[in-house]
Amino acid sequence: MLVPYNELLDTFKKILLKEGMNGDKASICAEIFAGNSRDGVHSHGLNRFPTFITHIKQGLIAIDAEPGMISKKGVLEHWDGHLAPGMYTASKAVAKAVGIAKENGLGMVAVKNTNHWMRGGTYGWQAADNGCIAICGTNSIANMPPWGGKEPTLGNNPLVIAVPRSNGHLVLDMAMSQYSYGKLHEHYLTGKKLAHHGGYDESGQLSTDPDAIMKSKRTLPVGLWKGSGLSLMMDVLVSSLSGGRTVGEITASGSEYGVSQFFICISPAELNEGIIENIIAYAKSSAVTDEQSSIRYPGESTLRTRQKSMAEGVYVNDKIWQEVQAL
Repeated sequence: MLVPYNELLDTFKKILLKEGMNGDKASICAEIFAGNSRDGVHSHGLNRFPTFITHIKQGLIAIDAEPGMISKKGVLEHWDGHLAPGMYTASKAVAKAVGIAKENGLGMVAVKNTNHWMRGGTYGWQAADNGCIAICGTNSIANMPPWGGKEPTLGNNPLVIAVPRSNGHLVLDMAMSQYSYGKLHEHYLTGKKLAHHGGYDESGQLSTDPDAIMKSKRTLPVGLWKGSGLSLMMDVLVSSLSGGRTVGEITASGSEYGVSQFFICISPAELNEGIIENIIAYAKSSAVTDEQSSIRYPGESTLRTRQKSMAEGVYVNDKIWQEVQAL
C-alpha cells in the first residue's frame, strides 16, 4: 500500500517520542527512517523500525546519550558515540566533517561505540547536499564468510562514496556482500527470488533463495575474493581509526551494537562537473543487453523513486505498517 510521506514521518516521530526520545533527536531519526523508505530503501526504513524500537527497549540503544569528541589531530576528530542512536550520531558526524572540510578542504570524524546507521547512503546524500564529496564506512556483526571459508567471520561492512552534482548527486552505497541482509529480507517479504546468486544454501549450493541464504548466513562477497578482502580492510580502517570494536568483538557480544565508523568529507576548491557529465555520458553510450535493461549512475534510481514517492505516496509493507502503527 501507499502512505503519504508526512504520515509516515509523523508516525515514526510519535513513536520515538513515546519511547522517551527528545524532540530534536526524534525528528532527525524519524526523518532518516521515513527518507529511507521514501527513497525505496525499505530494508532500512519502515522494515527496520520495529527492530530499532526493540533495541531501545533492550538497552542496546541509549536514547538519552550524546556522541562526544575524545580527541582531535589536525582535520581528524575521534568521537565516542556512547551508544546513542546510530543515525543521529552519523548525521552529527557528517555535519562536523563537512564543517571541518569547508575550512580546511578535508575533514574526518571517526566514531567508536556507535550503533547501526541504517542506510549508509543517507550520509552521502547529506554531504553532497552540502557541496562535499564523502567517503564513509562502517563495520557490522559477522554475516559473511571470507572467500574460501564456510563460517561467517566478516561483516558486510558497507562503503559509501558520494559526489555532489547539479543534475543529481552520485551516491554509491554498497555492502560487501552481493546483497545486504536488508535486501535479502526485502525479497523474502515480497516472495521474490534474487536476480543473481546471493550466497549459499545450507547444503553449500549457490542460491537465489533469500530465505535459504539468510538461514545459512553464507552470503556471497561482491567480486568474490575481492569483496572478501575489501570487507576485511573496511573493518581494519573503521576499527583502528576509531579505536572501536572489530567485527569479531561485535559478534562475540551476540548483538549488532557498539559498531565502528568513519566519515570523510572533501570540500574541493573546484569540482569540474563537465568531466563528471562526460564520464556518465560515456558509460551510458554502451549498448544495453536487452530492451528491459538500462544503464544508471549510482543514485539515479534513488532520485527517481524519491520523486515518485513524494508525488504518489511511499510504498509500505502492509503487515509491517500495521505492526509499527501498533507500537
